[in-house]
Amino acid sequence: MSSIITAVRDRPADLPLGVPATSTGSAPPVLAVRDLAVGYRTRGGVAPAVQGVSFDVAAGEVVAVVGESGSGKTTTAQAVIGLLAGNGHIESGSVEVSGTDISGWGARRLESVRGARIGLIPQDPNNSLNPVKTIGANLAEVLQIHRYGSKAAIRARVLELLYRVGLPEPEACARQYPHELSGGMKQRVLIAGAVALEPELIIADEPTSALDVTVQRRILDLLADLQRELGTAVLLITHDLAVAADRADRILVMKDGRLVEQGPTARLLAAPATDYTRTLLGDAPSFAAPAARTATRELVERATPADHAVVVDRLVQDFPTGRRRSFRAVDDVSFTVVRGTTHALVGESGSGKTTTARTVVGLQHPSAGRITVEGHDVTALGGAALRRFRRVAQLVYQNPFSSLDPRQSVAEIVGEPLLNFAGTDRARRREVVAEAIDRVALPADVAGRRPAELSGGQRQRVAIARALVLQPRVLVLDEAVSALDVTVQAQILALLEQLQQDLGLTYLFISHDLAVVQQICDTVSVMQAGRIVEQGTTARVFGSPTHEYTAALLDAIPGHTGTTHDHHDKESAR
Repeated sequence: MSSIITAVRDRPADLPLGVPATSTGSAPPVLAVRDLAVGYRTRGGVAPAVQGVSFDVAAGEVVAVVGESGSGKTTTAQAVIGLLAGNGHIESGSVEVSGTDISGWGARRLESVRGARIGLIPQDPNNSLNPVKTIGANLAEVLQIHRYGSKAAIRARVLELLYRVGLPEPEACARQYPHELSGGMKQRVLIAGAVALEPELIIADEPTSALDVTVQRRILDLLADLQRELGTAVLLITHDLAVAADRADRILVMKDGRLVEQGPTARLLAAPATDYTRTLLGDAPSFAAPAARTATRELVERATPADHAVVVDRLVQDFPTGRRRSFRAVDDVSFTVVRGTTHALVGESGSGKTTTARTVVGLQHPSAGRITVEGHDVTALGGAALRRFRRVAQLVYQNPFSSLDPRQSVAEIVGEPLLNFAGTDRARRREVVAEAIDRVALPADVAGRRPAELSGGQRQRVAIARALVLQPRVLVLDEAVSALDVTVQAQILALLEQLQQDLGLTYLFISHDLAVVQQICDTVSVMQAGRIVEQGTTARVFGSPTHEYTAALLDAIPGHTGTTHDHHDKESAR
């Protein structure tokens, strides 16, 4: 929490709650939401999603809306821009854009507002760009809808926008398809689309939640530059309190469809008025207050080679790219994990960390090198031996919604690994499944439910229960908490620590969230372009980084201060 407050230490806190920091007096706010209520029509009637929400966004102001999944923050944004789901409806209240109430407008009339007066940056660029159209055609579509001009004028504007958002070689980029761009590049394209017609307001719905920390910083810097240049207001929807603290003039806190608190960023973070806001701040991972892991730290300090649960020695992983060429995803990687401790692999997308993790659990065969896990040479395993190895090491995937079969009940999902091993009868399977569900602190009645009936945190607990049902000694956690809200994330991290203490588990933790890594991991390897550039204890690597890439990762964390920031400030001043 203290590092979040540090991020706003220079912000003025002398404005009354709810008053925009950049209020212009007589001029109407760019956005004025009054007593907004939104419901979704179901067979059982109308299910309320947002109730009695009121707030303003002034010209040039950045307002962040924070809260857990289901709090109503995205529904509020969708109501503002007229993009509610088919069964969603504004039940009461008003939405005014520069003094004009648009809450009762029909779909066709709202199309004249979207893009021209309100721009939208969606959360997931993979689902927001048409995969069969080029980047240029995707951007041109926004301009064509609003009759921007001739084909030549539209093409010139597309190239100007691509250049403006920092994409290299705009003409070449315009000819590429979405799958040919990285996540950060695709997000820049979405920003280009949002600012194409220089709208008064941009709604940014979790615009960086799927991005690595360094890419996140570049995207947020770009958005801030464009916002200042155009004088555009920004409504930022996020579950990342550090991002809100670092970027917003004011913060709105939502819970269960209601606005529970709002105010200037500095004041709200320094002196929250509600227990819920205090809980959100308390659950946020913080660099200023690293977790004390005394017991596991001692295991690392006194470890001998016999204590290594995982040994990766000179691992190489090549992938063929055609015409007898290959791409080297992992290059000469070596590290060890002490039994009963947690080791992190961190780095940007494409650094090789997930490929390394998949190789450790035997999901792919390495091109070269050797991996041993609890004495098993993983590189030599195959067939029945590899299947038996599943009792030793298990993988917990990033997205439980896509990794759990939606047609199966929780009991079937958790018990499925047991079907691969003879000698486990139905009665014993039920018993083992019930024990696994109980161990991850889920109520017994979830056994009969399906994934769609569970929250994100519950689904991740089911994924962990499934991994534990074979009683493995090593768990590989691939971005296992990155898709979760801060409070749910804190609960899952606490569960993982408790399971490690109770069962003596060894964790290999794959993450791009360095604050979480500092909280839960004893040792860390920093990967860049398939190689390990720095490794050691988490305290040493994050406290005194020796490689410039590690320093850059740390510098990119919202609200993080330290020696790397001091160095950055000195360089910037030159």
